[in-house]
Amino acid sequence: MNRLNELLQELGISKVRLAKYLGVSRQMVYNYLELDDINKWPKEKKILLFKLLDVDDGDDGTIGSIKVTTDYLMNVESRLNQGVKSISDLDNYLDFKGLNKEEQTLLGDITYLLKEKMLDESQKQENYYTILYLYHMLQSVENVPEIKYILGYMSKTTGFTNPEEYKFNEDKQFIFEGILYSALTLYNNGGASRGKLAESHKRFVQEIEQKNEEKLSRTQQLNTIKVQALRELGYTEINESNAQEVIEKIAEIESRKV
Repeated sequence: MNRLNELLQELGISKVRLAKYLGVSRQMVYNYLELDDINKWPKEKKILLFKLLDVDDGDDGTIGSIKVTTDYLMNVESRLNQGVKSISDLDNYLDFKGLNKEEQTLLGDITYLLKEKMLDESQKQENYYTILYLYHMLQSVENVPEIKYILGYMSKTTGFTNPEEYKFNEDKQFIFEGILYSALTLYNNGGASRGKLAESHKRFVQEIEQKNEEKLSRTQQLNTIKVQALRELGYTEINESNAQEVIEKIAEIESRKV
């Protein structure tokens, strides 16, 4: 079974894709791979795996003797793609237009994984908020570049990415990873406690509250200026025909106050 895990890694077959191929949940794949003997797998799932790896359930071909070559990898990839439910089936609720095959596969795998977590009744509420916060992070990634560094750090620590790989600003990512590693080491080794960090967390909350107040104040200010602009132009609302004119009037009003 150790060789099977190594082989899947060499072939670049993720647990999500293998789960889709076998027609089971990702957690079930983890359960299968933790077994000490592949013969303990359900017979139909074992046959599917042998078919994918092109080995016989007999004396001739064994998982331990497989040598990964370019041709073998491509053949496995072809069988995997044929066996996995077509990504085009997701078109009913996702628009893949403009995405290449690799991007479509990634988006499909993410959707599959998110749905699986949503359906997990044992951690339904916790998974919901995990996904919600992830959504918030993705919404904010353009304004908060550190989010990309956090995601990269987690990908590295969980073994998905080479720790020396830098896909963003290398210097900033390197520094951020060092800081984050130090902080998490302190956290995991018990060097931090709620009592010790109470004052720091209080400042954290106060800073967020201040930012929210400033955002609310700015929103209220813009609404006031918008009303004034509409009144000066003789309109009652913004629509497609007057939007540009109203925006220019808002900018003019703001400039008066500089």
